[in-house]
Amino acid sequence: MTTELLEPFVRMLDEIASPAAVRAVEAGGDWQAMWAAIAASGFLDALVGEDQGGSGLTLAQVEPLLQALGASAVPLPVGETMIARALLAHAGIAAPAGPVVLAATQGQPVPCALVANHALVDTGAALAVTPLSEMEVTATGVHGSLAAVLSGPAQSLALPRPGNGLRSIAAVLRACLIAGAAARVCDMAAAHAAQRVQFGKPIGKQQALQQMLSVMAEDMVACRIAAQLGCAGGLDPALTHVATAKITTSAAAPRLAASAHAVHGAIGIAEEFDLQLLTRRLHEWRLADGSEGYWSRQLGAERLGAPMSSMDFARTP
Repeated sequence: MTTELLEPFVRMLDEIASPAAVRAVEAGGDWQAMWAAIAASGFLDALVGEDQGGSGLTLAQVEPLLQALGASAVPLPVGETMIARALLAHAGIAAPAGPVVLAATQGQPVPCALVANHALVDTGAALAVTPLSEMEVTATGVHGSLAAVLSGPAQSLALPRPGNGLRSIAAVLRACLIAGAAARVCDMAAAHAAQRVQFGKPIGKQQALQQMLSVMAEDMVACRIAAQLGCAGGLDPALTHVATAKITTSAAAPRLAASAHAVHGAIGIAEEFDLQLLTRRLHEWRLADGSEGYWSRQLGAERLGAPMSSMDFARTP
């Protein structure tokens, strides 16, 4: 089932979210055509129950699609909208048209807020679907970033808040995106190392660089496993799973970005080279919805509050 979904999804992304198309959206270009193609595909309702017109898939089944979004550096809140539509459908509320971002924490940058129509806002007591036209949207000013800080009253439709809040599922989404981007960055670094010839042989023949690529691969696999763990609990994941997923992926993100740029050298930071589309996102997603530092504190507090040994805590599903 996953392969049957993933292959057409990746083909669609290859067609509509090429590096050139991503750059155009980042530069302020029209994103409506890209969104229309995604909306027409039906994938936005992948997490919505079959009885409500969706595909009825679990988050674990959709996780490869979320990784694909990260690998393609898609400049739209596709995963966010999938999650929002599922939560709204579960509450019996019709989803608004257009992209929806997840505003899980007040005062923090929300990825893709500059290319969205609505925000699902966690007020601390409930979730509110609010048009961005009714909120103050302040761009971060970071080069190429589509994130913005949202402020203002969260009004309009309200629905129940997940047990661990919106931040938990948003953090799991970031972990999946990081895992996808990590895989693509590793592929690009390995390919460049095999093709770039220096002193008569590919640089990938150098032992130091081989070790760097090996460490990158280890981080990439760890990110993938962590993302799968985070998705195993569905749309209201356990805090320990969320923390593990986000700590692992956020901690790996800067290492992967730095190593990829080290392998590529000066060309890696060039505007016309695709690597920076991914490494910029690795840094943004690392911080979004809680960095490894934030989630380490949450995991530590959870451990201290558990009446069991550390060994039993680590073995608890």
